[in-house]
Amino acid sequence: MTLHLLKLCVGAESIEDLARWQKKRLAERKKRGGKAEVVHRTRHTPRRAAELLAGGSIYWVIKGQIAVRQRLLGFRPMVKNGEPHCALILDPKLVPVARRYHRPFQGWRYFELRDAPRDLARRERAALPEPLRAELTELGLL
Repeated sequence: MTLHLLKLCVGAESIEDLARWQKKRLAERKKRGGKAEVVHRTRHTPRRAAELLAGGSIYWVIKGQIAVRQRLLGFRPMVKNGEPHCALILDPKLVPVARRYHRPFQGWRYFELRDAPRDLARRERAALPEPLRAELTELGLL
């Protein structure tokens, strides 16, 4: 069974914000001679890694709404300030999803396929600008 991760995207105001932040971090990593990959660092390594890598994604909660996902490509152990961490290797492509409210939480959560919002079709993305889609979802109109 495919499994996903759900994670708060703290500090990002929009999907475009997340994309800019990741692009900036990728450029910094390349400049230092690191691998050209999108990485998110977390304290703990997921115990259900095999299920996550069988087509799983990380779903980002932006401003209280599940808004976008990125496919998980792998995991790598790393050390930050002498503490063990895990690097989540992500597909650089951000896929907008049908927005849905989600309450705040700490860390990340496992998220089963049956609970995951559907990807937005290209025509749906073009129909409404992202800030308007977020506001209408917040008002309960989408």
